[in-house]
Amino acid sequence: MRRNPRNRPVTARDIASEALTLAGGGRALLLQIAHPAVGRGVVEHSDFATRLMDRFDGTMLYLTASMFGTADELRAIRRIVNRAHAPVRGGGSPGAAYNAYDPDLQLWVAATLYQTMMELHRRVFGSLSDAQADAVYQDMTSALSNLQLSPDRWPATRDAFDAYWSELVGTLSVDADVLAVSQQILYPAAMPWWFRPSAPLLRLVTAGLLPGNVRAQFRLTWNERRQRRFDRLLRWTRIIYPRLPLRLRHLPRDRYLAKLRRTVGGTGSTAPSGARTAD
Repeated sequence: MRRNPRNRPVTARDIASEALTLAGGGRALLLQIAHPAVGRGVVEHSDFATRLMDRFDGTMLYLTASMFGTADELRAIRRIVNRAHAPVRGGGSPGAAYNAYDPDLQLWVAATLYQTMMELHRRVFGSLSDAQADAVYQDMTSALSNLQLSPDRWPATRDAFDAYWSELVGTLSVDADVLAVSQQILYPAAMPWWFRPSAPLLRLVTAGLLPGNVRAQFRLTWNERRQRRFDRLLRWTRIIYPRLPLRLRHLPRDRYLAKLRRTVGGTGSTAPSGARTAD
């Protein structure tokens, strides 16, 4: 089968394979904690200040297992995540009580991952056809329906998802405690040395990708100058990133697959059908 000339990803697995998705990590995290109940759970139970990279790795291992892992690997990761979630429940103000087992809150977390991946893909590679986008939505929502989240909890169609997304984004609210957590995410105290040079660019991408009302609540400075910088960065990304070798673009996926198999003790070491481990 002929590859498209720019190795444009058009399937759920290929989109999730791209290193590009890592650039959306900060945006997805901020959207998650802007949900009042999720934000309360993070404030009361999280340790972003001291273990940000560990938390990020945990999310990436879960995503890797969901999209590329074998059935045994996914079951192993589900057990690990469920054990971590067991103590994460509590009170809070009415409407902001948090339970990590709540499927509606898990849907919001999964929705931020899906929508962020698709937003980055659209901005760098352009829009998919309706048929391609429908197939990606069905595959992504099926793969991300784990833990206590079942596929029937997702909006049935992309149009229904867009309506769900717009409604939820309109209800997001950032209080002083969540704002403090956002600073720990954007300016981590225990930042690895190799991450420091890219941190300002990632903060720019995070702010630029956020809906305007959410960006304002997180008090992220935005003006014409920063918009121009963001637009210029995207233009260069559209030019350069698709021309990188697939092996380089898929390197984070392959490394997380290897880490997944070390983490679960080598369970199910054969990749599932459709998951490419080398290009």
